[in-house]
Amino acid sequence: MKRIMLTLILLMGIGGYTSYAQSELSLQECLKYALANNQQLARTRLEEDMGRFKTSEVRARALPQVNAQGQYTNNIKKQVLAVPGEITGGAPGTTTLLQAGTTHNVTASGTITQEVYNQSVFTGLRAAKAGEEYYKMQSAQSEETVIYNVTQLYYNTLVSREKMVVLDANIEKLTKLVETTSSQVQNGLARKIDLDRMRVNLTNYKTQRTQAQNQFLVQANQLKQQMGMPMSTTLSLPSASFKEIESKATVADFGGMNVDNRIEYRLLQKQEELQEFQKKAYKAEYYPSLALSGNYSYNGISNKFDMLKSKSNGSTASWYDMAAVSLTLKIPIFDGWARRSRVSQANVTLKQIRKDMEATTLSLNTQYENAKLQVQNNLATIKEQKENVDLANEVYNSTQNNYNLGLANLTDLLDAETSLTSAQNNYNEALLQYKLAELDIIKSNGNLKSLLN
Repeated sequence: MKRIMLTLILLMGIGGYTSYAQSELSLQECLKYALANNQQLARTRLEEDMGRFKTSEVRARALPQVNAQGQYTNNIKKQVLAVPGEITGGAPGTTTLLQAGTTHNVTASGTITQEVYNQSVFTGLRAAKAGEEYYKMQSAQSEETVIYNVTQLYYNTLVSREKMVVLDANIEKLTKLVETTSSQVQNGLARKIDLDRMRVNLTNYKTQRTQAQNQFLVQANQLKQQMGMPMSTTLSLPSASFKEIESKATVADFGGMNVDNRIEYRLLQKQEELQEFQKKAYKAEYYPSLALSGNYSYNGISNKFDMLKSKSNGSTASWYDMAAVSLTLKIPIFDGWARRSRVSQANVTLKQIRKDMEATTLSLNTQYENAKLQVQNNLATIKEQKENVDLANEVYNSTQNNYNLGLANLTDLLDAETSLTSAQNNYNEALLQYKLAELDIIKSNGNLKSLLN
Protein backbone atom coordinates (compact mmCIF):
# COMPACT_ATOMS: atom_id res chain seq x y z
CA MET A 1 0.00 0.00 0.00
CA LYS A 2 1.16 3.51 -0.77
CA ARG A 3 0.01 7.01 0.21
CA ILE A 4 -3.64 8.15 -0.10
CA MET A 5 -2.87 11.62 -1.41
CA LEU A 6 -3.40 11.32 -5.15
CA THR A 7 -1.07 13.55 -7.15
CA LEU A 8 -1.53 14.34 -10.79
CA ILE A 9 1.47 15.05 -13.00
CA LEU A 10 0.32 17.30 -15.81
CA LEU A 11 2.53 17.42 -18.89
CA MET A 12 1.11 20.47 -20.60
CA GLY A 13 1.57 20.88 -24.32
CA ILE A 14 -0.40 24.12 -24.55
CA GLY A 15 1.19 27.46 -23.77
CA GLY A 16 -1.78 28.68 -21.73
CA TYR A 17 -1.22 25.91 -19.20
CA THR A 18 2.56 25.84 -18.96
CA SER A 19 2.42 26.91 -15.30
CA TYR A 20 1.06 23.45 -14.48
CA ALA A 21 3.64 21.55 -16.53
CA GLN A 22 5.54 18.90 -14.61
CA SER A 23 3.72 19.83 -11.38
CA GLU A 24 1.84 17.58 -8.99
CA LEU A 25 -1.71 18.53 -8.10
CA SER A 26 -3.34 17.52 -4.84
CA LEU A 27 -7.11 17.13 -4.53
CA GLN A 28 -7.34 20.71 -3.25
CA GLU A 29 -5.38 21.99 -6.26
CA CYS A 30 -7.59 19.99 -8.63
CA LEU A 31 -10.67 21.55 -7.05
CA LYS A 32 -9.28 25.08 -7.32
CA TYR A 33 -8.34 24.43 -10.95
CA ALA A 34 -11.89 23.20 -11.63
CA LEU A 35 -13.50 26.23 -9.97
CA ALA A 36 -11.43 28.46 -12.23
CA ASN A 37 -11.93 26.53 -15.49
CA ASN A 38 -15.18 24.50 -15.42
CA GLN A 39 -17.30 25.66 -18.38
CA GLN A 40 -20.72 25.09 -16.81
CA LEU A 41 -19.68 27.04 -13.72
CA ALA A 42 -18.44 29.88 -15.91
CA ARG A 43 -21.84 29.97 -17.60
CA THR A 44 -23.62 30.13 -14.24
CA ARG A 45 -21.42 33.04 -13.21
CA LEU A 46 -22.53 34.85 -16.36
CA GLU A 47 -26.10 34.39 -15.09
CA GLU A 48 -24.94 36.16 -11.93
CA ASP A 49 -23.78 39.07 -14.08
CA MET A 50 -27.17 38.98 -15.79
CA GLY A 51 -28.84 39.37 -12.39
CA ARG A 52 -26.90 42.55 -11.69
CA PHE A 53 -27.90 44.01 -15.06
CA LYS A 54 -31.56 43.15 -14.42
CA THR A 55 -31.37 45.01 -11.12
CA SER A 56 -30.02 48.06 -12.98
CA GLU A 57 -32.84 47.74 -15.49
CA VAL A 58 -35.53 47.78 -12.79
CA ARG A 59 -33.81 50.61 -10.95
CA ALA A 60 -34.00 52.68 -14.15
CA ARG A 61 -37.81 52.72 -13.89
CA ALA A 62 -37.56 54.85 -10.76
CA LEU A 63 -35.23 57.38 -12.41
CA PRO A 64 -36.30 60.29 -14.68
CA GLN A 65 -37.03 59.28 -18.27
CA VAL A 66 -35.70 61.88 -20.73
CA ASN A 67 -36.32 61.81 -24.48
CA ALA A 68 -35.60 64.19 -27.35
CA GLN A 69 -37.14 64.22 -30.81
CA GLY A 70 -36.67 66.13 -34.04
CA GLN A 71 -39.08 66.17 -36.95
CA TYR A 72 -39.20 67.75 -40.40
CA THR A 73 -42.46 67.72 -42.44
CA ASN A 74 -42.97 68.73 -46.04
CA ASN A 75 -46.69 69.24 -46.75
CA ILE A 76 -46.62 68.39 -50.47
CA LYS A 77 -50.40 68.85 -50.72
CA LYS A 78 -51.84 70.97 -47.98
CA GLN A 79 -55.16 70.37 -46.31
CA VAL A 80 -58.02 72.45 -47.72
CA LEU A 81 -60.59 74.08 -45.43
CA ALA A 82 -64.07 75.05 -46.64
CA VAL A 83 -64.95 78.51 -45.27
CA PRO A 84 -68.24 80.44 -45.78
CA GLY A 85 -67.92 83.37 -48.14
CA GLU A 86 -69.27 85.76 -45.52
CA ILE A 87 -66.10 85.23 -43.45
CA THR A 88 -63.63 85.77 -46.29
CA GLY A 89 -65.50 88.77 -47.82
CA GLY A 90 -66.96 86.76 -50.66
CA ALA A 91 -70.54 86.59 -51.85
CA PRO A 92 -72.99 85.41 -49.22
CA GLY A 93 -74.02 81.80 -49.58
CA THR A 94 -70.82 80.82 -51.33
CA THR A 95 -67.92 78.72 -50.04
CA THR A 96 -64.29 79.68 -50.19
CA LEU A 97 -61.53 76.98 -50.16
CA LEU A 98 -58.45 77.91 -48.15
CA GLN A 99 -55.20 75.99 -47.79
CA ALA A 100 -54.22 75.22 -44.18
CA GLY A 101 -50.73 75.28 -42.80
CA THR A 102 -47.37 75.91 -44.40
CA THR A 103 -45.22 73.87 -46.76
CA HIS A 104 -42.27 73.30 -44.41
CA ASN A 105 -42.49 72.51 -40.67
CA VAL A 106 -39.55 71.80 -38.33
CA THR A 107 -39.97 70.72 -34.71
CA ALA A 108 -37.40 69.97 -32.01
CA SER A 109 -38.88 68.73 -28.74
CA GLY A 110 -37.93 67.13 -25.46
CA THR A 111 -39.88 65.39 -22.69
CA ILE A 112 -39.04 64.34 -19.14
CA THR A 113 -41.13 62.03 -16.97
CA GLN A 114 -40.65 61.13 -13.33
CA GLU A 115 -42.62 58.56 -11.34
CA VAL A 116 -43.75 60.32 -8.17
CA TYR A 117 -45.61 57.37 -6.69
CA ASN A 118 -45.83 53.89 -8.22
CA GLN A 119 -46.04 50.98 -5.82
CA SER A 120 -45.21 48.47 -8.58
CA VAL A 121 -41.89 50.19 -9.28
CA PHE A 122 -40.90 50.31 -5.62
CA THR A 123 -41.77 46.62 -5.13
CA GLY A 124 -39.86 45.74 -8.29
CA LEU A 125 -36.72 47.40 -6.94
CA ARG A 126 -36.77 45.22 -3.81
CA ALA A 127 -37.53 42.11 -5.86
CA ALA A 128 -34.65 42.85 -8.24
CA LYS A 129 -32.20 42.97 -5.37
CA ALA A 130 -33.48 39.62 -4.07
CA GLY A 131 -33.19 38.25 -7.61
CA GLU A 132 -29.55 39.31 -7.73
CA GLU A 133 -28.93 37.35 -4.53
CA TYR A 134 -30.71 34.35 -6.08
CA TYR A 135 -28.27 34.31 -9.01
CA LYS A 136 -25.34 34.45 -6.58
CA MET A 137 -26.76 31.44 -4.73
CA GLN A 138 -27.10 29.57 -8.03
CA SER A 139 -23.38 30.19 -8.64
CA ALA A 140 -22.63 28.84 -5.17
CA GLN A 141 -24.71 25.73 -5.92
CA SER A 142 -22.82 25.19 -9.18
CA GLU A 143 -19.52 25.50 -7.31
CA GLU A 144 -20.63 22.83 -4.83
CA THR A 145 -21.68 20.57 -7.72
CA VAL A 146 -18.25 20.95 -9.33
CA ILE A 147 -16.50 20.23 -6.01
CA TYR A 148 -18.63 17.13 -5.45
CA ASN A 149 -18.18 15.75 -8.97
CA VAL A 150 -14.43 16.38 -9.11
CA THR A 151 -13.90 14.77 -5.70
CA GLN A 152 -15.92 11.70 -6.72
CA LEU A 153 -13.96 11.30 -9.94
CA TYR A 154 -10.71 11.93 -8.08
CA TYR A 155 -11.21 8.97 -5.76
CA ASN A 156 -12.65 6.74 -8.49
CA THR A 157 -9.58 7.41 -10.61
CA LEU A 158 -7.41 6.65 -7.61
CA VAL A 159 -8.99 3.22 -7.16
CA SER A 160 -8.71 2.45 -10.88
CA ARG A 161 -5.02 3.27 -10.65
CA GLU A 162 -4.67 0.97 -7.64
CA LYS A 163 -6.35 -1.89 -9.54
CA MET A 164 -3.67 -1.49 -12.19
CA VAL A 165 -0.96 -1.57 -9.51
CA VAL A 166 -2.37 -4.82 -8.04
CA LEU A 167 -2.59 -6.43 -11.49
CA ASP A 168 0.94 -5.29 -12.38
CA ALA A 169 2.26 -6.96 -9.23
CA ASN A 170 0.40 -10.18 -10.02
CA ILE A 171 1.54 -10.16 -13.64
CA GLU A 172 5.12 -9.71 -12.49
CA LYS A 173 4.86 -12.62 -10.03
CA LEU A 174 3.16 -14.91 -12.53
CA THR A 175 5.63 -14.01 -15.30
CA LYS A 176 8.51 -15.07 -13.06
CA LEU A 177 6.65 -18.27 -12.19
CA VAL A 178 6.07 -19.00 -15.90
CA GLU A 179 9.77 -18.49 -16.61
CA THR A 180 10.76 -20.82 -13.75
CA THR A 181 8.23 -23.48 -14.69
CA SER A 182 9.23 -23.27 -18.37
CA SER A 183 12.78 -24.06 -17.38
CA GLN A 184 11.57 -26.93 -15.22
CA VAL A 185 9.50 -28.35 -18.10
CA GLN A 186 12.55 -28.31 -20.33
CA ASN A 187 14.47 -30.26 -17.67
CA GLY A 188 11.60 -32.68 -17.11
CA LEU A 189 10.90 -31.39 -13.59
CA ALA A 190 7.39 -30.01 -14.30
CA ARG A 191 4.43 -30.87 -16.46
CA LYS A 192 3.64 -28.89 -19.62
CA ILE A 193 -0.05 -28.75 -18.70
CA ASP A 194 0.87 -26.82 -15.55
CA LEU A 195 2.87 -24.38 -17.64
CA ASP A 196 -0.07 -23.93 -20.02
CA ARG A 197 -2.42 -23.24 -17.13
CA MET A 198 -0.04 -20.57 -15.84
CA ARG A 199 0.13 -18.98 -19.28
CA VAL A 200 -3.68 -18.93 -19.50
CA ASN A 201 -3.85 -17.18 -16.12
CA LEU A 202 -1.14 -14.74 -17.18
CA THR A 203 -3.09 -13.88 -20.35
CA ASN A 204 -6.23 -13.36 -18.28
CA TYR A 205 -4.37 -10.99 -15.95
CA LYS A 206 -3.03 -9.03 -18.92
CA THR A 207 -6.55 -8.75 -20.32
CA GLN A 208 -7.82 -7.49 -16.95
CA ARG A 209 -4.90 -5.05 -16.91
CA THR A 210 -5.94 -3.67 -20.31
CA GLN A 211 -9.56 -3.33 -19.14
CA ALA A 212 -8.44 -1.61 -15.93
CA GLN A 213 -6.27 0.77 -17.92
CA ASN A 214 -9.16 1.64 -20.24
CA GLN A 215 -11.38 2.30 -17.22
CA PHE A 216 -8.66 4.47 -15.71
CA LEU A 217 -8.26 6.49 -18.93
CA VAL A 218 -12.02 7.03 -19.22
CA GLN A 219 -12.23 8.25 -15.62
CA ALA A 220 -9.15 10.44 -16.11
CA ASN A 221 -10.83 12.06 -19.14
CA GLN A 222 -14.01 12.60 -17.12
CA LEU A 223 -11.94 14.20 -14.39
CA LYS A 224 -10.28 16.50 -16.92
CA GLN A 225 -13.68 17.41 -18.34
CA GLN A 226 -15.00 18.36 -14.91
CA MET A 227 -11.86 20.37 -14.25
CA GLY A 228 -12.19 22.18 -17.57
CA MET A 229 -8.82 20.81 -18.64
CA PRO A 230 -8.05 20.20 -22.35
CA MET A 231 -8.26 16.55 -23.43
CA SER A 232 -4.84 16.91 -25.06
CA THR A 233 -3.29 17.34 -21.62
CA THR A 234 -1.50 14.21 -20.39
CA LEU A 235 -2.74 13.18 -16.97
CA SER A 236 -0.54 10.66 -15.15
CA LEU A 237 -0.98 9.20 -11.70
CA PRO A 238 2.04 8.13 -9.66
CA SER A 239 1.81 5.17 -7.31
CA ALA A 240 -0.79 6.08 -4.72
CA SER A 241 -1.60 4.76 -1.30
CA PHE A 242 -4.65 4.40 0.94
CA LYS A 243 -2.71 4.75 4.19
CA GLU A 244 -4.26 8.12 4.98
CA ILE A 245 -7.79 6.82 4.39
CA GLU A 246 -6.98 3.75 6.44
CA SER A 247 -5.74 5.83 9.35
CA LYS A 248 -8.83 8.07 9.29
CA ALA A 249 -11.35 5.29 8.70
CA THR A 250 -11.60 4.40 12.37
CA VAL A 251 -14.20 6.78 13.80
CA ALA A 252 -17.38 8.04 12.16
CA ASP A 253 -17.53 11.82 12.74
CA PHE A 254 -20.88 12.93 11.32
CA GLY A 255 -21.00 16.50 12.59
CA GLY A 256 -24.48 18.03 12.57
CA MET A 257 -27.26 18.25 10.00
CA ASN A 258 -28.96 21.59 9.42
CA VAL A 259 -31.05 22.11 6.29
CA ASP A 260 -30.42 25.85 6.50
CA ASN A 261 -26.80 25.09 5.57
CA ARG A 262 -27.86 23.34 2.37
CA ILE A 263 -27.81 25.51 -0.73
CA GLU A 264 -30.76 23.57 -2.21
CA TYR A 265 -32.98 24.60 0.71
CA ARG A 266 -31.73 28.19 0.77
CA LEU A 267 -32.50 28.52 -2.93
CA LEU A 268 -36.10 27.50 -2.23
CA GLN A 269 -36.25 30.06 0.58
CA LYS A 270 -35.06 32.72 -1.85
CA GLN A 271 -37.65 31.56 -4.42
CA GLU A 272 -40.31 31.96 -1.74
CA GLU A 273 -39.09 35.50 -1.04
CA LEU A 274 -39.15 36.35 -4.75
CA GLN A 275 -42.66 34.97 -5.10
CA GLU A 276 -43.80 37.10 -2.15
CA PHE A 277 -42.45 40.13 -4.01
CA GLN A 278 -44.31 39.01 -7.14
CA LYS A 279 -47.52 38.79 -5.11
CA LYS A 280 -46.92 42.29 -3.73
CA ALA A 281 -46.32 43.55 -7.27
CA TYR A 282 -49.70 42.19 -8.35
CA LYS A 283 -51.36 43.81 -5.32
CA ALA A 284 -49.60 47.07 -6.13
CA GLU A 285 -51.66 47.25 -9.31
CA TYR A 286 -54.64 48.15 -7.09
CA TYR A 287 -52.89 51.34 -5.95
CA PRO A 288 -53.09 54.68 -7.82
CA SER A 289 -49.94 55.94 -9.53
CA LEU A 290 -48.77 59.52 -9.89
CA ALA A 291 -46.31 60.77 -12.51
CA LEU A 292 -44.88 64.21 -13.23
CA SER A 293 -43.95 65.12 -16.80
CA GLY A 294 -42.86 68.14 -18.75
CA ASN A 295 -42.23 68.88 -22.43
CA TYR A 296 -40.75 71.66 -24.49
CA SER A 297 -40.72 72.16 -28.25
CA TYR A 298 -39.27 74.70 -30.66
CA ASN A 299 -41.06 74.97 -34.00
CA GLY A 300 -40.35 76.58 -37.34
CA ILE A 301 -42.81 77.06 -40.25
CA SER A 302 -42.39 78.48 -43.73
CA ASN A 303 -43.67 78.13 -47.29
CA LYS A 304 -40.08 78.28 -48.51
CA PHE A 305 -37.19 76.09 -47.44
CA ASP A 306 -35.31 79.03 -45.93
CA MET A 307 -35.54 78.20 -42.24
CA LEU A 308 -31.77 78.01 -41.93
CA LYS A 309 -31.46 81.65 -42.98
CA SER A 310 -31.73 84.58 -40.65
CA LYS A 311 -34.34 87.31 -40.92
CA SER A 312 -31.66 89.73 -42.04
CA ASN A 313 -30.94 87.47 -45.04
CA GLY A 314 -34.56 87.46 -46.11
CA SER A 315 -35.90 84.37 -44.37
CA THR A 316 -39.68 84.03 -44.38
CA ALA A 317 -39.69 81.40 -41.61
CA SER A 318 -41.49 81.97 -38.34
CA TRP A 319 -40.23 80.37 -35.12
CA TYR A 320 -42.06 79.84 -31.85
CA ASP A 321 -41.73 77.60 -28.81
CA MET A 322 -44.14 75.73 -26.53
CA ALA A 323 -43.80 74.26 -23.03
CA ALA A 324 -46.08 72.34 -20.69
CA VAL A 325 -45.96 70.62 -17.31
CA SER A 326 -48.43 67.91 -16.34
CA LEU A 327 -49.23 65.75 -13.36
CA THR A 328 -50.91 62.46 -14.22
CA LEU A 329 -52.91 60.48 -11.68
CA LYS A 330 -53.95 56.99 -12.71
CA ILE A 331 -56.61 55.26 -10.61
CA PRO A 332 -57.38 51.61 -11.42
CA ILE A 333 -61.08 50.92 -11.02
CA PHE A 334 -62.11 47.68 -12.73
CA ASP A 335 -60.16 45.26 -14.94
CA GLY A 336 -62.49 42.28 -15.03
CA TRP A 337 -60.87 40.76 -11.90
CA ALA A 338 -57.59 40.16 -13.78
CA ARG A 339 -55.53 41.53 -10.88
CA ARG A 340 -57.36 39.32 -8.40
CA SER A 341 -56.64 36.27 -10.57
CA ARG A 342 -52.94 37.11 -10.70
CA VAL A 343 -52.79 37.42 -6.90
CA SER A 344 -54.56 34.06 -6.56
CA GLN A 345 -52.05 32.46 -8.94
CA ALA A 346 -49.20 33.88 -6.84
CA ASN A 347 -50.75 32.33 -3.71
CA VAL A 348 -50.89 28.92 -5.40
CA THR A 349 -47.25 29.23 -6.48
CA LEU A 350 -46.27 30.06 -2.89
CA LYS A 351 -48.04 26.94 -1.66
CA GLN A 352 -46.17 24.88 -4.27
CA ILE A 353 -42.83 26.30 -3.18
CA ARG A 354 -43.59 25.54 0.47
CA LYS A 355 -44.48 21.96 -0.45
CA ASP A 356 -41.16 21.76 -2.32
CA MET A 357 -39.41 22.98 0.82
CA GLU A 358 -41.07 20.25 2.88
CA ALA A 359 -40.12 17.60 0.33
CA THR A 360 -36.56 18.90 0.12
CA THR A 361 -36.19 18.89 3.90
CA LEU A 362 -37.32 15.26 3.99
CA SER A 363 -35.02 14.34 1.11
CA LEU A 364 -31.96 16.04 2.62
CA ASN A 365 -32.53 14.39 5.99
CA THR A 366 -32.92 11.02 4.27
CA GLN A 367 -29.66 11.54 2.38
CA TYR A 368 -27.91 12.42 5.63
CA GLU A 369 -29.21 9.36 7.47
CA ASN A 370 -28.31 7.10 4.54
CA ALA A 371 -24.83 8.59 4.35
CA LYS A 372 -24.34 7.90 8.09
CA LEU A 373 -25.41 4.29 7.61
CA GLN A 374 -23.10 3.96 4.63
CA VAL A 375 -20.12 5.29 6.57
CA GLN A 376 -20.81 2.96 9.48
CA ASN A 377 -21.16 -0.02 7.15
CA ASN A 378 -17.99 0.89 5.28
CA LEU A 379 -16.02 1.22 8.51
CA ALA A 380 -16.97 -2.36 9.37
CA THR A 381 -16.26 -3.52 5.81
CA ILE A 382 -12.82 -1.89 5.79
CA LYS A 383 -11.85 -3.68 8.98
CA GLU A 384 -13.07 -7.01 7.62
CA GLN A 385 -11.41 -6.56 4.24
CA LYS A 386 -8.12 -5.51 5.85
CA GLU A 387 -8.13 -8.71 7.88
CA ASN A 388 -9.08 -10.62 4.74
CA VAL A 389 -6.13 -9.15 2.80
CA ASP A 390 -3.71 -10.10 5.59
CA LEU A 391 -5.16 -13.63 5.69
CA ALA A 392 -5.11 -14.01 1.89
CA ASN A 393 -1.52 -12.81 1.78
CA GLU A 394 -0.55 -15.29 4.49
CA VAL A 395 -2.30 -18.14 2.63
CA TYR A 396 -0.61 -17.19 -0.64
CA ASN A 397 2.88 -17.04 0.89
CA SER A 398 2.33 -20.38 2.64
CA THR A 399 0.96 -22.01 -0.51
CA GLN A 400 3.83 -20.66 -2.58
CA ASN A 401 6.37 -22.11 -0.16
CA ASN A 402 4.58 -25.46 -0.19
CA TYR A 403 4.44 -25.38 -4.01
CA ASN A 404 8.16 -24.71 -4.20
CA LEU A 405 8.71 -27.64 -1.83
CA GLY A 406 6.39 -29.85 -3.82
CA LEU A 407 3.83 -30.01 -1.00
CA ALA A 408 1.08 -28.13 -2.86
CA ASN A 409 -0.17 -28.43 -6.45
CA LEU A 410 -0.49 -25.65 -9.00
CA THR A 411 -4.25 -25.38 -8.54
CA ASP A 412 -3.80 -24.44 -4.89
CA LEU A 413 -1.23 -21.80 -5.80
CA LEU A 414 -3.37 -20.23 -8.54
CA ASP A 415 -6.44 -20.24 -6.30
CA ALA A 416 -4.47 -18.56 -3.52
CA GLU A 417 -3.20 -15.92 -5.95
CA THR A 418 -6.71 -15.24 -7.28
CA SER A 419 -8.05 -14.94 -3.73
CA LEU A 420 -5.29 -12.48 -2.82
CA THR A 421 -6.01 -10.32 -5.89
CA SER A 422 -9.72 -10.31 -5.11
CA ALA A 423 -9.08 -9.43 -1.45
CA GLN A 424 -6.79 -6.53 -2.39
CA ASN A 425 -9.32 -5.11 -4.87
CA ASN A 426 -12.18 -5.55 -2.41
CA TYR A 427 -10.20 -3.71 0.24
CA ASN A 428 -9.43 -0.83 -2.12
CA GLU A 429 -13.09 -0.70 -3.17
CA ALA A 430 -14.18 -0.60 0.49
CA LEU A 431 -11.88 2.37 1.11
CA LEU A 432 -13.27 4.11 -1.97
CA GLN A 433 -16.86 3.58 -0.82
CA TYR A 434 -15.92 4.97 2.58
CA LYS A 435 -14.52 8.15 1.01
CA LEU A 436 -17.60 8.55 -1.19
CA ALA A 437 -19.90 8.09 1.82
CA GLU A 438 -17.77 10.57 3.76
CA LEU A 439 -18.16 12.97 0.83
CA ASP A 440 -21.95 12.61 1.11
CA ILE A 441 -21.72 13.42 4.83
CA ILE A 442 -19.73 16.56 4.06
CA LYS A 443 -22.31 17.52 1.44
CA SER A 444 -25.18 16.86 3.87
CA ASN A 445 -23.55 19.19 6.39
CA GLY A 446 -23.22 21.90 3.72
CA ASN A 447 -19.43 21.91 4.09
CA LEU A 448 -18.26 20.89 0.61
CA LYS A 449 -16.09 24.00 0.32
CA SER A 450 -14.07 22.79 3.31
CA LEU A 451 -12.45 20.36 0.84
CA LEU A 452 -10.65 23.34 -0.66
CA ASN A 453 -8.60 23.80 2.52
